[in-house]
Amino acid sequence: MDRTDRRPWCAARIAAALAAGALVTGPAPARAVPLISEVFYDAVGSDDGLSFVELYGAPGAPLDGLIVEGVNGADGKVYASLKLAGSIGPDGLFVLADKTAAGSSSVAGADQLLNFDLQNGPDSVVLRDGVTDTVLDAMGYGDFQAGTFFAGEGTPAPGVAAGSSLARRFANIDSGDNAADWIELAVPTPHAAPVAPVPEPSSAALSMAGLVGLAVARRKRRACATR
Repeated sequence: MDRTDRRPWCAARIAAALAAGALVTGPAPARAVPLISEVFYDAVGSDDGLSFVELYGAPGAPLDGLIVEGVNGADGKVYASLKLAGSIGPDGLFVLADKTAAGSSSVAGADQLLNFDLQNGPDSVVLRDGVTDTVLDAMGYGDFQAGTFFAGEGTPAPGVAAGSSLARRFANIDSGDNAADWIELAVPTPHAAPVAPVPEPSSAALSMAGLVGLAVARRKRRACATR
């Protein structure tokens, strides 16, 4: 390879070095794959028009092709397969709610209405890509005994009292263990979820990152000039 051939390669390497420092100051990338962020499966009295599944993801991310499944803890069979439509809202949330026979719902701000009734458990809720059949997220709740089927992650989240929901501690954090990630909310909160803040680096760290990036770029310029 002669010097002329190396120019595009050198330019790309220099640009990458300069970008390294700038990346520290940029915002955290939005999560491309949505997470299940809250599940309300057992209302006080009838569940009709009250059950919901909330998702968290990048605002505007399309949900077409994704499926929310209810998985029976007794035998592992999928008893509900709900095809999503629409996109994540500006607040980063999307609420799928049960609709009544009249076609309405009591869930405030619901984005999509489908007819479903999540079982009280022990059961699981799975978010799946219906095109690739890939599980994107899963949570199981309740007391899974020997012979039952857990389709969640890690260990199950606890079952909750009627009228309470299960919600992630932080809608944007998935440790891979349902028991650690999910908590009981006495009052369900569709379209309202806490998000863990992204720690901002100190000004000294930002300055150092910029200086390092600049120094690396200068070294690469000198190296390219000698080739």
